[in-house]
Amino acid sequence: MATGSNEKITDWADKSGEFKRGQSQFRDRISKQTGAEFPAERGRYHLYVSYACPWAHRTLIVRKLKGLEDIIPYTSVHWEMLDKGWRFAKPDEKVVGDNVTPDPVHEGFTHLRDIYFKVDPEYKGRFTVPTLYDVKQGKISSEIIRMFYTEFDDLLPDEFKKIDLFPEKLQKSIEETNEWTYNEINNGVYKSGFATTQEAYEKSVQPLFSSLDRAEAHLSKEASPFYFGEHITEADIRLYTTIVRFDPVYVQHFKCNIRDIRSGYYKLHKWLRNLYWTVPAFRETTQFEHIKKHYTKSHRQINPYSITPVGPLPDILPQDEEVPAALAALRSTNQPSV
Repeated sequence: MATGSNEKITDWADKSGEFKRGQSQFRDRISKQTGAEFPAERGRYHLYVSYACPWAHRTLIVRKLKGLEDIIPYTSVHWEMLDKGWRFAKPDEKVVGDNVTPDPVHEGFTHLRDIYFKVDPEYKGRFTVPTLYDVKQGKISSEIIRMFYTEFDDLLPDEFKKIDLFPEKLQKSIEETNEWTYNEINNGVYKSGFATTQEAYEKSVQPLFSSLDRAEAHLSKEASPFYFGEHITEADIRLYTTIVRFDPVYVQHFKCNIRDIRSGYYKLHKWLRNLYWTVPAFRETTQFEHIKKHYTKSHRQINPYSITPVGPLPDILPQDEEVPAALAALRSTNQPSV
């Protein structure tokens, strides 16, 4: 995140030492309805993301699951986010990942903030990813993934149109899960990591692990591969983007170290690897180099020397491999390891 006000972009905690996430000011919605101000059209919208950001990562997953690659182009910012916020890669930089390039829509723009100020020269909020830019009207929105679920369906072949990530029969369960997953896991790692007092840190890190325990217990009762059955839903997408970052970054950088995923949460670890290794939309949108370098080299108030830890190795384990601690725990409870 970065801000257009006078506050420093590293001032994420309030006076109590607690992290407070700002709300997006741009909430325009795309609609497939006739006469909509923001109609669903091929090539009209350009998506700006960061491979490092879990919120932006969700949009890339949904874009791929729903077959929107030829309808909504995207650009990823560089992993570095310093005083002016997210920046675009320079023409001579070679950065891992697809579409990590200068801004292809606005020649000469060097930072994401340039787009926000183009839309509103008096903008005072945060410059966040993901951002969806309407090329025709010059407007932006940050309310994205649920629009991707349905609003472009009339432009899609049946194989993608029929993919329902928010099925009616599961909506109540998904919304109830979203409530605690967002507050205590997705946002909980940030509240722990950006806390500036011991009290604020412990106030967040304990509920984080209680909620990870809750997710583990849920998955222990599910015989199916995904969070709510045989098909991927929004619940999988929202949780995945935090869990895949947990061991590589959040354990050490955000001090979320009561347990790690690979040795402390057998079912979560199995669920995570199933998504990563068997569903291309998850694996192909996960860029560990961006993830590790962004957090460790951009958050200089946490890591002033910008040293990126080498481990854990590998970033994610193969499906059929467990760390010794996890195997020992399984043996002690007489559980099978497959």
